[in-house]
Amino acid sequence: MNEKKHSDVTLAPAKIAAKEGSSFSAHGGYIGGKNLRLVKNKLIVQTWRAKSWSKEDADSIFVISLETNGKDSVLHATHANVPDKHAESVNKGWHNHYWKPWKKYLSGKPMGKYPEM
Repeated sequence: MNEKKHSDVTLAPAKIAAKEGSSFSAHGGYIGGKNLRLVKNKLIVQTWRAKSWSKEDADSIFVISLETNGKDSVLHATHANVPDKHAESVNKGWHNHYWKPWKKYLSGKPMGKYPEM
């Protein structure tokens, strides 16, 4: 819930605040939604949609829950109600724009620079 850290990891602009009810955007406004429920270091529940989705497509719901496991944390992510026509692209996007960069970031490797939007 830290826009600077989010941007550092994804190499793309983000606007986000750790406040329930607030709107957020990521990847230069391509992704947007609202924070529905936030429990610090435990739970994030958001509405979520991509700019390319049609007005008829309902918002999806994205949930991250964090579980302590000794000195580590386990992240559980669920992305529900993604329109079928966008499911493959969203899945690919999570891996390419979040999970792989987070792995690199957490390993201490250099992240690079923001691409021009």
